[in-house]
Amino acid sequence: MSLLDTRVPAVLLRIDRNPFHHGTLGAVRSLGRADVDVHLVADVTGSPVRASRFVRQLHPPPPPGAGLDKVAATLLRVAARVARPAVLIPMDDAGAVAVSRLRARLAPAFLLPQQPGDLPERVADKAELAGLCAAADVPHPTTVVPDSPAQAAAAAWRLGLPVVAKWSRPWLLPAGSGLRSTLVVRSPREARELYARGAEAGSRLLLQEFLPPGADRDWFFHGYADRDGAVRAGGPGRKLLAWPRGAGLTAAGAWVPNPQVQALAERLAAGLGYRGIFDLDFRRCGTTGRYHLLDFNPRPGAQFRLFTDTAGLDVVRAQHLDLTHRPLPDGRPLPGRLFVVENYAPLTALRPAPAGRELAWGARDDTAPGRAMWGLWSRHVGGRLLARLRRGSAAARSGGTLRVVRQTAPARPGGATGPTDDEKAGRC
Repeated sequence: MSLLDTRVPAVLLRIDRNPFHHGTLGAVRSLGRADVDVHLVADVTGSPVRASRFVRQLHPPPPPGAGLDKVAATLLRVAARVARPAVLIPMDDAGAVAVSRLRARLAPAFLLPQQPGDLPERVADKAELAGLCAAADVPHPTTVVPDSPAQAAAAAWRLGLPVVAKWSRPWLLPAGSGLRSTLVVRSPREARELYARGAEAGSRLLLQEFLPPGADRDWFFHGYADRDGAVRAGGPGRKLLAWPRGAGLTAAGAWVPNPQVQALAERLAAGLGYRGIFDLDFRRCGTTGRYHLLDFNPRPGAQFRLFTDTAGLDVVRAQHLDLTHRPLPDGRPLPGRLFVVENYAPLTALRPAPAGRELAWGARDDTAPGRAMWGLWSRHVGGRLLARLRRGSAAARSGGTLRVVRQTAPARPGGATGPTDDEKAGRC
């Protein structure tokens, strides 16, 4: 018998177009395995997620760049088809911000956490986060929001090159612009040129101290703040492997007890009055040993299934239980448990895992997404390699000089090779 109220369906919303977002599949499986009807509002074209046997029904998402009215119309159409109140869980920042703004219009049809005001939007805004951390006494890299190209160049010098550049509201970046949400800037000129693209980016540029990566420095915390504000489910984890190496999304992570990270996460959630699912990224300073918060995501993190305790509780199930007024079981943590994204860390996925392991795509009770992922991923990688070879051939024919760039090299304004949108960087 399921712990969850199976009379209440779940609606998962993803506005961002990302066919390889394994966190969405994790949420589909977590709720589907508990016999909850899962409705997915997302573009799953070319995505392994659509093959999951746990998807009850697929619904078209709002169009790209849709305003709040169109997002509301989409969700209310889904609600009409579901025909009963459902737990609504946004799976990306754009969705979390939209749902927060639309709470009054959606609440009759959906069960939602009682968030104070526009809090999800404020924590997701990289410029706002620095002030929120200061108020809660949570370490955060020194951050400057310049008002002009000249200020951007001066701030880069003052912070000490290299510095991290971020767009404060990355969910507003237009597709095809070549702009990255986060990148490393190595000269005042780069900072000046990047600032000049602010109108195109749709939000403010901020410059931040660079915290060098290193062994045992990248940590994360996933949690659910219940109706009373208590942080339930989830826990602290350490990033073992990243993609790209040293500065990207979590390719392999482990559940590792860390009282300092736990205390920082709980202090911040309590100080903000936050309610609902959250995902925090930390980097430890190699000089001081302090953990600095780099990002606050007001939704499930892609690797949230790492934190599945002995009672089978994770943050997604915790939200469903809490909003349907059911007790959350008291499971025990499973330190040492691993989460592996097998297309990014295939060897790690094959190594022994005495404390248990969950794969992002492969699952014995839901095999189709894993098979689909390998086929789609092979074509994706093949296409990237072919495009790179064509660019190299064109440069050779034109007499240009080829330059080898490592995957961890900084991106340049205009979209040259560099860190991905999921990079977390921020120096002590």
